[in-house]
Amino acid sequence: MDERILNPISVQELERRWAAVRVQMQTKGLDALVVQGFANMVGLGGYFRWLTGINAANAKSQSVIFPASGLMTLVKHGRFNEEKTFDGTNDYLPGIGRQLGTPNFCSVSYTCDAEAELIAREIKKCGYRNVGLVGVNNMFFGFGQRLQQVADGVAFVDATELIDPIRAIKSPEEIGLIRRSTAMQDEIMKKIRDHIRPGMKDFEVMAYGEYLGALLESENGYITGSSAPPGELASIRHRSYQGRTMHEGDILYFHIENGGPGGQFTHLGRFFVLGKVPQELTDAFGNVLEAQEFTLKLLRPGASCSEIFAEYNAYLRSKGLPEEGRIHCHGQGYDVVERPLVRCDESMTIAANMSIGSHPAYSTKTLYMTVCDNFLTHADGSVERLHRTPLEIFEL
Repeated sequence: MDERILNPISVQELERRWAAVRVQMQTKGLDALVVQGFANMVGLGGYFRWLTGINAANAKSQSVIFPASGLMTLVKHGRFNEEKTFDGTNDYLPGIGRQLGTPNFCSVSYTCDAEAELIAREIKKCGYRNVGLVGVNNMFFGFGQRLQQVADGVAFVDATELIDPIRAIKSPEEIGLIRRSTAMQDEIMKKIRDHIRPGMKDFEVMAYGEYLGALLESENGYITGSSAPPGELASIRHRSYQGRTMHEGDILYFHIENGGPGGQFTHLGRFFVLGKVPQELTDAFGNVLEAQEFTLKLLRPGASCSEIFAEYNAYLRSKGLPEEGRIHCHGQGYDVVERPLVRCDESMTIAANMSIGSHPAYSTKTLYMTVCDNFLTHADGSVERLHRTPLEIFEL
């Protein structure tokens, strides 16, 4: 493997995925799949990376045709009329037989029709009649619209449901990368404690965390959070809202949401106090710790996610806490949020070898409170906490 490639996925792992997908394609009579990827640096485009092993890191989209048999065709940013042929063993483009180029820019709409037109041309050339679209909501609207306009005579269906159950259950290789990701985040959390001090702006703390992640082979993602004095909300905020200067006695929430070596996302969140922890914050932290533990006891193979959600909200009501109206527990992988979601409308059930993030949270007028960690489900019904960062609020 070329030494420039950082933490490549193995060919054996990719072949495992391809074989599992093709079994499902056969049951639905699909000749090929089309997947588009972009912006994996910020936790999108996971379907594309999972299927191809290629990290479509920036905002220049890439699309691939995955056939029921044979090598894939890739369309990506490049020169007009660019065509390259491979035998499927290229280190940078595993499983790719042809690469077509077009200078497309997602920010300039008219340049993107060519991507769809090249995909349509190849589909028609190969005689594919039934084609599945994977991750439809991860595709640009213009791409999908143009593809279906010019690929006349081709029947398109949403094939996302064929992929979700496969990628939700992690292989041994994937689990190894997930463990490396949580270990990386534990190290960031440990080192950031010695860096936080009054006078720093919020973004300076987050930037140092991202720097630490890069040195620990993080491939994508971001770090969010903010500070506030007691009585105000220190919560998840992005870079544009991290201009506040910290002072003695302040509360800081630090939330790591990046991918480790190999690009598997996990997330970890803890509070820091530049002084003594207020009792109100201690009490609230106890509430979310209990809520997280309650959730973990429900994550058993075969358990219905919608039923878990209903039980969780019943638990919150019994404790006099606000009901969860969003999501507090979900799968992760090449996307920051993947199925299954513990939500009222999720049809998937829990299974062994799922990477699950849990972050129960609630807000009042005077505080925001959460705790965020990742877990691995096991066949015997046990749930393993993958992060090793202590479950506490850190006094500095």
